[in-house]
Amino acid sequence: MRIGTRKSALALEQARQVQAALAARGVESELVTFTTLGDRRLDASFLEIGAKGLFTKELEVALAEGTIDCAVHSFKDLPTDTAGVVAVLPRADPRDVVVGTAIAKLPPGARVGTSSLRRRAQLKALRPDLEVVELRGNVPTRLRKVAEGQVSAAILAAAGLIRLGETQRITEYLDPPDWLPAPGQGAIAIQGDARLAPLNDPDTMRDVTAERTMLAALEGGCQVPIGGLVVRGVLYGFVAEIDGTDVRRDSEPVDPANPAAAGLALAARFRAWTRS
Repeated sequence: MRIGTRKSALALEQARQVQAALAARGVESELVTFTTLGDRRLDASFLEIGAKGLFTKELEVALAEGTIDCAVHSFKDLPTDTAGVVAVLPRADPRDVVVGTAIAKLPPGARVGTSSLRRRAQLKALRPDLEVVELRGNVPTRLRKVAEGQVSAAILAAAGLIRLGETQRITEYLDPPDWLPAPGQGAIAIQGDARLAPLNDPDTMRDVTAERTMLAALEGGCQVPIGGLVVRGVLYGFVAEIDGTDVRRDSEPVDPANPAAAGLALAARFRAWTRS
């Protein structure tokens, strides 16, 4: 089986997890690597080039053309209208983390790096006195920029550092529901055919379905930072102004038989706020 993946160290590690899961079921596979638009355009912010499909489109095209048999993605990178996700692996730690100086210890005016509007809004809500700067590049690149002092701290996904064996770089875990990650963060999504279905973790699929349903329902006209995570059967979500001056939070119990319903209910309440 030909497994499509980006070339970054993190993407390759995630693809190898899928490769190992297939091998455990007696299926041989090889990795086929791609460089996506998001990998090439490191000179611009996501707002400038548009975030939809930045890290996934080339793999999805190859899958449709039959160049590869399956594609492996960080679930949070997939557009919400993506079809053909047949499995997700058991989720890693979905939280965001701080690398560098902890948020409470940063002096006023300190530079914190992130390319995420969601992280920017939550950080500005906590510490409006900080300077939030654009920080693009793969995980090793962002770690290097912190080590070199280009920023005093950076906010990254815990799952990526765990998978790359870099947990010693974590200064602080940002715990939900007070700080929420991207919907689907920490989950590895697999696109392909029914041969891959046995790799699916139903608990992870249930939770990310609730989270991403909320995101999908908001994307039509809600151009604001969005976060969401299921914690012990409850979907927590937030929407905010980019500068963190107005943050709205809410939650909804998740029905395991219909996880999408929680996402739709939460999104409806958030849409009512954005229209007011």
